[in-house]
Amino acid sequence: MGPAPAGEQLPEATWKSKAMEPALESTGKERKKATSRKRAVPGSPVEGFLQPVKLSQEELYKEPTNEELNRLRETEILFHSSLLRLQVEELLKEVKLSEKKKDRIDAFLREVNQRVMRVPSISERELTDQAWLPAGVRVPLHQVPYTVKGCFCFMPPAQVTVVGSYLLGTCIRPDINVDLALTMPREILQDKDGLNQRYFRKRALYLAHLAHHLAQDPLFGSVRFSYTNGCHLKPSLLLRPHGKDERLVTIRLHPCPPPDFFRPCRLLPAKNNVRSAWYQGQSLAEDGSPEPPTPHYNTWILQDVALESHVQFLSTTLGSTQGLKDGVALLKVWLRQRELSKGLGGFSGFLVSMLVAFLVSTRKIHSTMSGYQVLRNVLQFLATTDLTVNGISLCLSSDPSLPALADFHQAFSVVFVDSSGRLNLCADVTASTYHQVQHEARLSMALLDSKADDAFQLLLMTPKPMIRAFDHILHLHPLSRLQAACHRLKLWPELQDNGGDYVSAALGPLTTLLEQGLGSRLHLLVHSRPPVLEWDISQDPPKHKDSGSLALGLLLRPEGLTSVLELGPEADQPEAAEFRQFWGSRSELRRFQDGAIREAVVWEAASMSQKRLIPHQVVTHLLALHADIPETCVHYVGGLLDSLIQGFKQTSSTGEEALAAAVRCYDDLSRLLWGLEGLPLTVSAVQGAHPVLRYTEVFPPTPVRPVSSFYKHLRERASLLPRPDKPCPAYVEPMTVVCHLEGSGQWPQDAEAVRRVRAAFQLRLAELLTQQHGLQCRATATHTDVLKDGFVFRIRVAYQREPQILREMRSPEGMISLRDTPASLRLERDTRQLPLLTSALHGLQQQHPAFSGVARLAKRWVRAQLLGEGFTDESLDLVAAALFLHPEPFTPPSSPQVGFIRFLFLLSTFDWKNNPLIVNLNNELTAEEQAEIRSGFLAARTQLPIMVIITPQDRKSSLWTQDGPSAQILQQLVVLAAEALPILEKQLMDPRDSGDIRTVFRPPLDLYDVLIRLSPRHIPRHRQAVDSPAASFCRGLLREPGPSSLMPVLGYDPPQLYLAQLREAFGHLALFFYDQHGGEVIGVLWKPTSFQPQPFKASSTKGRMVVSQGGELGTVPNVEAILEDFAVLGEGLVQAVEARSERWTV
Repeated sequence: MGPAPAGEQLPEATWKSKAMEPALESTGKERKKATSRKRAVPGSPVEGFLQPVKLSQEELYKEPTNEELNRLRETEILFHSSLLRLQVEELLKEVKLSEKKKDRIDAFLREVNQRVMRVPSISERELTDQAWLPAGVRVPLHQVPYTVKGCFCFMPPAQVTVVGSYLLGTCIRPDINVDLALTMPREILQDKDGLNQRYFRKRALYLAHLAHHLAQDPLFGSVRFSYTNGCHLKPSLLLRPHGKDERLVTIRLHPCPPPDFFRPCRLLPAKNNVRSAWYQGQSLAEDGSPEPPTPHYNTWILQDVALESHVQFLSTTLGSTQGLKDGVALLKVWLRQRELSKGLGGFSGFLVSMLVAFLVSTRKIHSTMSGYQVLRNVLQFLATTDLTVNGISLCLSSDPSLPALADFHQAFSVVFVDSSGRLNLCADVTASTYHQVQHEARLSMALLDSKADDAFQLLLMTPKPMIRAFDHILHLHPLSRLQAACHRLKLWPELQDNGGDYVSAALGPLTTLLEQGLGSRLHLLVHSRPPVLEWDISQDPPKHKDSGSLALGLLLRPEGLTSVLELGPEADQPEAAEFRQFWGSRSELRRFQDGAIREAVVWEAASMSQKRLIPHQVVTHLLALHADIPETCVHYVGGLLDSLIQGFKQTSSTGEEALAAAVRCYDDLSRLLWGLEGLPLTVSAVQGAHPVLRYTEVFPPTPVRPVSSFYKHLRERASLLPRPDKPCPAYVEPMTVVCHLEGSGQWPQDAEAVRRVRAAFQLRLAELLTQQHGLQCRATATHTDVLKDGFVFRIRVAYQREPQILREMRSPEGMISLRDTPASLRLERDTRQLPLLTSALHGLQQQHPAFSGVARLAKRWVRAQLLGEGFTDESLDLVAAALFLHPEPFTPPSSPQVGFIRFLFLLSTFDWKNNPLIVNLNNELTAEEQAEIRSGFLAARTQLPIMVIITPQDRKSSLWTQDGPSAQILQQLVVLAAEALPILEKQLMDPRDSGDIRTVFRPPLDLYDVLIRLSPRHIPRHRQAVDSPAASFCRGLLREPGPSSLMPVLGYDPPQLYLAQLREAFGHLALFFYDQHGGEVIGVLWKPTSFQPQPFKASSTKGRMVVSQGGELGTVPNVEAILEDFAVLGEGLVQAVEARSERWTV
């Protein structure tokens, strides 16, 4: 157990303020006295199913001890349940440092302290005179402008202090960082060093001199520079041990001024400490306008000044209270899983530590609370408190010289003032980041309040990378374009304040611009800065443009997403000019049906897939208009997977319109059935039972008009027959419709008689539809095919009591008992369960328009892996539905792309062996019923299929997975999903990756022993292949839609017919795999058991040859003959049979 690996551990601000040597000595003594506890090492997962632990009678009924009673009482008060307590304790054990590693880190810290104090001094010289620097070291700071006043000399630090979370015990693995504050002697600094980056230049030179000397010491395996919290004005020096301990710890050196060196009044948010004349090389305007304030610059100096005071404050507030420390550790895990604590502007572990201290000081958290309660209280506070509007302060002073919260709000997006009253702890946190924190806190509180069994797993163990959490992602690349954006947006004061960091300067205005433009389409907009880089001490610091791309994540509202109209104010309103200025040339006057003349913007989007991508048009237009960022610099990731579910020549649509047309045609047909006159019994219900009618058919049907020259006409049966000299005609699959007839005493009570009556109804139905509505029909004993508007429907008449009649078993004594039979179960599934499921999923599509795309992409991927035969349509539809009905810890997907990524994640991480996937359609199952289902599942696990999917109508048997997949096929799919997920996510998150997005859909063919290659001429769905062919054969359909009196050939798919023959003839020897959507290859896997020699029997020589072993005759498979039979069976269809392995050698 433990959190998923995450990025680097960000530096925490100070926790324990002690001079380094005494602190380390005292902690070392305490550890030696403490009882050493061995950390539980998680074992490998148990193979097979979970089994209950067996206890003896004595153990089972033994009285609880006082310790156990106290623990139960604590669990009841401090946690939801015993399970949650165990999970939290195990997680804390996993992320905390062991005592042995702490001792090794302490020893390394002492060595570092000694080395730092021995670095030689250098004499004073001008700041711009840097000739003294050795050739192998560069200054870790962009010195722009280079000219600056002041002198610099190096002297060993006055004090080395351990700061951060290490001594308090709240730093968490896997990346352990220990921060050391090096207090620079006063002799190095001068009175006006707060001006024009002088302090930051001296700080960087101080680190460069240290780096040169420490890099020569064999104690260190790595000496590198990095930025503190991503702030490019504040580099830090990273030291790692040499040898086997290189990954043990990273020591970060932070030079800082003496605590009382800078005058606090000069560093208030409204003050200016970067002169325009120096930074821009120009004098002030003649009108005498004041210098712009530099609140961020001032804050970065104050952060260094306040290191010790923050350490003392946290040490005093949190003290030795274990519950508070555990709460901080849990919050850090929570932040890390959501990627909220990364880089400049992240919501760091230091901030949550200070937030816990604030809630303790305001008595919203008590020191006796457990770590779980601390987590809950902090999440509740974040979910309900908007620090972008109402800031908070730790300052208790009433000093009138201190700035008010309103002053901080004027300078910063998010306000959380420290105990000095001068430093905003959230100065670097953007409004977007804080709103993301709030959003995640609300989701987490809803999850915890639901008291779900898997709340812990979803809250603290499930990673939420941006690509998995947001519907659309856009990358701005290269970052140098943001420099032009700053000029266009006139952000000179922000550039001056941020020391030339044009990414930070432009980020706030750009996100505000896009939020305004996206309006009701947008629920949340967040950004992800490039990761904080490390670099060698011999290299120049990385430039902003070299740090990757800026990623923005859009969480969309499905209800407003597909609107093509942005409605503006009426033309005579004063707001109309603002609207025109905002939208530029896209704004135009329009008259509406109510007579109003308004400003409006209309986006070009004809199909649903284009409407989903309207945010792309909005973003590119606004960025080009207001920020001079051309469309070529915006890499928008929202519909890259759409091409995989687009039909032939449908590059602008992903099939939603074709599905809707088929559903409308079905609705018309159902009205005709309801209104039929002349049926002996009236129709009681008409229900769809086909994937098209629940919007999940991968490639939806289109109206068909067969070309007569492709077929022979069988006039006596009014049917068509494909001509052997023509390519295989188009595949047409009829849509199943179940037509229920009313009950009547005239229905027979014998199963065979009921079948005959149903056959009569099928014939009568065809006759009446032809007579009354002129529809082309073909009736059989089991169904009636109806051609309407180019779509073919297969109507099955159903009698509600027939399944019960099939269950009736008559004993020799004449007693009737009811027992499920395969026939009764199949009939009930087809006539009752399947229509109910289709109806429920149809309703889900109305609530969540992205469901169709997600389910179709999921099925396309499974079938592309040649594993589609092992999974029913319904089982994959239900897995896709679970992503919308139970999206925790996410929100329901609003785009097929993010839904498909989550499908791969669910498939690869769900514990199929030990848990049922409960899909609560229409929210019919209560929490108590779900708990009962889970307990029943454990009791009956061995009788259930390997993949168990539960719905409100199917609570015990997992109806849709009874016939598959097998354990091996499910395991193979899980492995493939786990491999595909990181590849796909990397492709989507890297704008410079020009890799083919179809890579994850291509099947791995090296798994198979034999490949049977098919001729495209006889593959009717050839154009549906993952790699769609540039040219294929005509399939005998007229292009112009129109009425047709010819019933097309239904369900004719030669590869599927060939597969059926192969399985019938050789199913005992091999498994066969095929992609029904245009696959050109059939993969064959030999069954290992079939290659073991069998005793010779004349009746079992099919596909086998006789061999002599040890003087006895036996049989083994005759592989050469079998491969030849593969080709013979598929003559005309099979191009080649390739034997790819020798695993059949006996």
